Amino acid sequence: MAKRFKAAVIGGSGYGGAEIIRRLLRHPEVELVRVASVDFIGEPVTVAHPNLEGQTDLRFEGISPAEAAAGMDVVLLGLPHKVSAQKMPELMESGARVVDLSGDFRLRDKDVYKRYYGAEHPCPKLLAGTFVYGLPELHRDAIRAARYVASPGCFATTIELALLPLARRGWLEGEVEVVGITGSSGSGVVPSAGTHHPVRANNLKTYKPLDHQHIPEIVQTLGDAGAKDVALRFVPVSAPLSRGIFATSFAHVKESVSPDEIRAAFAETFANEPFVRVPSKRLPEVAAVKGTNYAEVAVVPGEVRDGKRVVACFAATDNLIKGGAGQAIQSMNLILGLDERLTLEDPGGWP
Repeated sequence: MAKRFKAAVIGGSGYGGAEIIRRLLRHPEVELVRVASVDFIGEPVTVAHPNLEGQTDLRFEGISPAEAAAGMDVVLLGLPHKVSAQKMPELMESGARVVDLSGDFRLRDKDVYKRYYGAEHPCPKLLAGTFVYGLPELHRDAIRAARYVASPGCFATTIELALLPLARRGWLEGEVEVVGITGSSGSGVVPSAGTHHPVRANNLKTYKPLDHQHIPEIVQTLGDAGAKDVALRFVPVSAPLSRGIFATSFAHVKESVSPDEIRAAFAETFANEPFVRVPSKRLPEVAAVKGTNYAEVAVVPGEVRDGKRVVACFAATDNLIKGGAGQAIQSMNLILGLDERLTLEDPGGWP
């Protein structure tokens, strides 16, 4: 039986590309037609992604984004930041829907983009109103109606989900301190001195403290959800994991908000979310979500001091799936009018 929709992946040779391709190959409604890349041109997809051996005969094609998008219903764009924005105008001319995994269209302010990405935005006119931010737990209906989706960053997804219940009730304001621990796959497939395994496997270190590019994305999203004047102090930590993110966020809410109200807010916010779990007998952990599109969140209300109650919010995700490719597939399903859970409900392995 023929599948209803055709898809192309542009920039498919990396870790995120591998996850997108793997899930599209077994998608019941979407056919993966082509994979474009500047690497491995003409080579089988399995050269870069050996786990797909025997699953596909597709080869990497060295074609332009416009050629890759021709005749497609949807394009999943895995190009680097700054490159994605340069290619977007020709992609839009194709008529295909686009899910962009880069950071180029997540922010609405071109000056903030320049500050955190270190360059003028190539298409500033597309920043306001063209793309929907692809966090289904906040923007599900807008994603369904969208043609262009900016898929969130991995740290951003994890931290936003942890704080979303507080933001939605208008309880989140002022200073929020976050430490986020991440695995090496978030640095991409090309090794560097800082991500090389002999160093990474026995090390913990911070990078971009208080200056990570996901900060304005998180602040913007929490503001959209109802937070007030949030100032995010975020310290990312490089850990000896290949994949996974664990974020601990400290928020400060008014004394009048009780611990029971806070716990109820988390339970109610995620009660009907297919990919967010609030464990009842334990706290979130990376091994429980590794290899899956699930996020785990939890909250521990603390003591009151100077009229504010400290609230510790925890979240764990797989940075390549819920923090990347899986969430992009979730948005793709929504914009195509499909069940958002398609290909994404596998539970992963333990541990």
